[in-house]
Amino acid sequence: MTVQYCLHNGLAAAPELAENRGLAYGDGVFETLLVIDGKPLWSTEHLRRMAQAAAKLGLHCDEQLIGAEVEAVSRRSQGRGVLKIQLFRAAGGRGYHGASGASERLLSLWPAPVSAVWRNGAKVILCTTRLSENYQLAGIKHLNRLEQVLAAREIQRAGADEGLMLDTSGALIEGGRSNLFAVRDGILLTPSLLKSGVRGIMREKIIAAAADLSQPVKVCTLFPSHIVSADELFLCNSVFGIWPVTSVGCVHKEIGPVSRQLQASFESSFHV
Repeated sequence: MTVQYCLHNGLAAAPELAENRGLAYGDGVFETLLVIDGKPLWSTEHLRRMAQAAAKLGLHCDEQLIGAEVEAVSRRSQGRGVLKIQLFRAAGGRGYHGASGASERLLSLWPAPVSAVWRNGAKVILCTTRLSENYQLAGIKHLNRLEQVLAAREIQRAGADEGLMLDTSGALIEGGRSNLFAVRDGILLTPSLLKSGVRGIMREKIIAAAADLSQPVKVCTLFPSHIVSADELFLCNSVFGIWPVTSVGCVHKEIGPVSRQLQASFESSFHV
C-alpha cells in the first residue's frame, strides 16, 4: 500500500518517512563501532553479527557492500568517533507484515564520548526496568530498544554511569548498554543470554582473552545476590572497552586485579 499524504511537524513530508519500517516497527538491526583515526575497530566481527541478526529477521544483509561503506565513512572521522549502522526492512507490505526481505541501510558518524571511567571505575545502579524474555530475539541488536530507553532515564536521574538490568524472572542479564562480568573465587562469571540481552562483541573478545590468560570463565545464571558476593565487577562494550564497577547502589566494590589485567589486554585497542 502507498502512503497518500505525510505530515511531519506540521509540514508536508516525503512519504518515505512514514514508510520507514525501522521507524514504524523497529523492524531491523544495528551495530555501533568505535573508530580511531579513521579506522573502525573489529568491523568484520560487527558485520558478521549484523548478518546473523538480520537472518533471524529475514533481512538481506550485504556484508561486503556495508563493509566498504563502513571504511569510507570511517575515513571521515577525526580522532575518535562512533559509527552506527542501521539495517531495516525496505518499505512495502501492509502493517506488521513486510513485503520482502529487501533492506535499506543508514550509516552515521558521531563524536566518541570522553570518560575517565576506564581508569576510575563506574558508579552503577540496579534498574527497575526489566528485560523481556524472548528466545527468538535474545542475543541480537534489534532496533526495538524501548527497555533500554526507559533504563537510560533511570540512570540519568540517578547520576550514575550505567545501570544493571534484570529479566522478568529476576536474573541479572546486562547493563543498559553493556555486558556484565563478575569475578568470584578466581572464576570469571558472565550472565547467560539465552533468553534476553545482547551478545556483545567485546564480551566475546573478553572470553577469548581470558582463555589466553588461563583465566577460568563460566557462563551462568546470575542474580542480584551475586553483586554482593562478587570480588570484582566490570562492564564492557566495544565503544568504551572495560569499565570496572566501584559501586552498585550502596554496595561498594574495589577495582580488582582481573579487571585491570583484562583492561591491559585491550589497552592498545581503545587508547592508541
